Amino acid sequence: MNVVKRFATGAAVAVALAAGTGPVHATDGPVNVMDGPARGIDEKYYLSVDLSERMLYVMRDGEQVGSYSVAVGQPNHPTPTGRFHIRHIVWNPRWVPPDARWARNKRPRDPGDPRNPMGRVKLFFHEPDLYIHGTRETDSLGEAESHGCVRMANGQVIELARQVMANGGSPRNPSWFRRVVNSVTSTRSVYLSDPVLVEIHH
Repeated sequence: MNVVKRFATGAAVAVALAAGTGPVHATDGPVNVMDGPARGIDEKYYLSVDLSERMLYVMRDGEQVGSYSVAVGQPNHPTPTGRFHIRHIVWNPRWVPPDARWARNKRPRDPGDPRNPMGRVKLFFHEPDLYIHGTRETDSLGEAESHGCVRMANGQVIELARQVMANGGSPRNPSWFRRVVNSVTSTRSVYLSDPVLVEIHH
């Protein structure tokens, strides 16, 4: 699958503006999944997660404009398939262990704590416990190692979140992003006026 554009990562991501061409108009309906990102989705901008390839594709106007290696759910904690919508994004999130057996002995972690598994930002696609989020464990990317969430490298998920905000009707100016990226212990929530579609398939 040809990639039209691979987005920059690393420190430069923290100060780069996400491209945006207008709001999303989310619709629900059947998805015809064929090779790679779904076909037949009437969305100007959406995300497509291929669980078999362990890749997240960024789609705009029917074209693939970006791709990221991701970690997906373990066999015992699979990432669900289907159509979901991102409505809520949390920057510098606190981590609270979910009410699940695997998390029984885990402690909450504040934003900025190096042991916080959420990384720099999380994008809810199925609240309260499933989201696309950052991770320091970049060796897990390309593997099935999460508890149902979709993990990305921190620099890449920062860029993706900025892009989703711009296309979800809730853009911010560069100074806002500089403040939130530099204030690692300060949590900020953003709600999208036009939810962004996430299509997840095998």
